[in-house]
Amino acid sequence: MKIVLLGYMASGKSTIGRILAEKKQISFIDLDEYIEKKERKTVSEIFEQKGEIYFRKQEHIYLKELLEQEGNFILSLGGGTPCYAGNMDVLLSFNDVKSVYLKTSINTIVDRLINEKIKRPLVARLNKEELAEFVAKHLFERSYFYNQANYKVTVDNKTVDEAIEDLQSILS
Repeated sequence: MKIVLLGYMASGKSTIGRILAEKKQISFIDLDEYIEKKERKTVSEIFEQKGEIYFRKQEHIYLKELLEQEGNFILSLGGGTPCYAGNMDVLLSFNDVKSVYLKTSINTIVDRLINEKIKRPLVARLNKEELAEFVAKHLFERSYFYNQANYKVTVDNKTVDEAIEDLQSILS
């Protein structure tokens, strides 16, 4: 079984994905890290040097490449991945893929991003009010795609362990 975690930035996709993969004794793949290895550049460098359109095309190619692989793994997508290049349709076309939307409120995302803005070029220069507006706008635009996932797990006010328990119960 392939488990694909999707949701907005700071929803916990990588953290939850790594721990769940360890518990299930299967591989964990972060799509952004996979792209960085393949392209030999950071996502920020790809955006700066080649632009978002190039990045989204490569992201689509690498997503398909991963989903076509044999074996079980947990894949964490970038926050925007499901929203571009028909990626959500690609995800849903694989019978052995279970997609899970890690649903997070605007307030939770803002609280998490405030502490890690330096690592997030998209939001690094925003104050808390601007950040909340930015997140709300993006979540509104992206929720159509996120809500197409096979499963939804709300992660607000939950520890990582509680979120993983919820995930394991819906996936079993």
